[in-house]
Amino acid sequence: MSDCGGDPGGQMAMDSEVDAFRLFSKRKPEASQCKDRKNEEVDSRRRHEAAQGDPYRYRMDYPSRGACLIINNKNFHRSTGMNSRNGTDVDAAAAMKTFSRLGYKVRVANDQTVAQMENLLYSVSQDDHSGCASFVCVLLSHGDEGLLYGTDGCVELKKLTGFFRGDRCLSLVGKPKLFFIQACRGSQLDGGIETDSVPDNAPERIPVEADFLYAYSTAPGYYSWRNTTSGSWFMQALCEMFQLYGTELELMLIMTRVNHKVALDFESASNLPGFSAKKQIPCIVSMLTKHLYFPH
Repeated sequence: MSDCGGDPGGQMAMDSEVDAFRLFSKRKPEASQCKDRKNEEVDSRRRHEAAQGDPYRYRMDYPSRGACLIINNKNFHRSTGMNSRNGTDVDAAAAMKTFSRLGYKVRVANDQTVAQMENLLYSVSQDDHSGCASFVCVLLSHGDEGLLYGTDGCVELKKLTGFFRGDRCLSLVGKPKLFFIQACRGSQLDGGIETDSVPDNAPERIPVEADFLYAYSTAPGYYSWRNTTSGSWFMQALCEMFQLYGTELELMLIMTRVNHKVALDFESASNLPGFSAKKQIPCIVSMLTKHLYFPH
């Protein structure tokens, strides 16, 4: 099914959805090499020591890794015309497990109205993040281009993320602010194509929009597919790649592997005309100014 509102198909069975308007949507195990524990600790310590003097790497040695807020909207008021997002609870649980393992303090808010989402995000932006290395927000809902749905209507996504701009959330200035957005961005379907193959203590001015990353589940204008039993394609891939590489690879390398998995491992299967054999590609928009690692 799509996260635009209905149920047009499935990845291998007819049980998937798209995160857009009203419609009906393999996990390839990847083995990670085992390391000797002692060598791993030495490598981790060396990476940590190297990071302290690296102007192109975000500091992660704060007392707290940071807060992770998950907004999980499943049920919608009849007036919105949006169907229930079956499978989203699987996404929320996987995200909670993933970011908890990375050291974040996770909070989940279910079925939020537009006003509740605005109030919640504003409140979190006004918290004192001075002891935190970063901030993460996972948004699971219906959507359209530039819009995200609360249970009673829609709101501009930039209004929600704007609370964390540098001129509005001072305690996160210069720190990474990561938004992972599982929602449709339009009603186009991708049929696919065959193929062969700064010093930390120095005063400085930075753009208010700096240090954001927006990881969208799909490209602008397209549906975003969600399986009703195993969760959305994007969140499945995201959580798996973080589980495998979250403490080893730089964030953009991880996100490239997420793109690779969604692009190659998933395809819709639907009994609705025109909704079968469809593909999806996430879209990563980065305003990060440094490399981001999540060390042990």
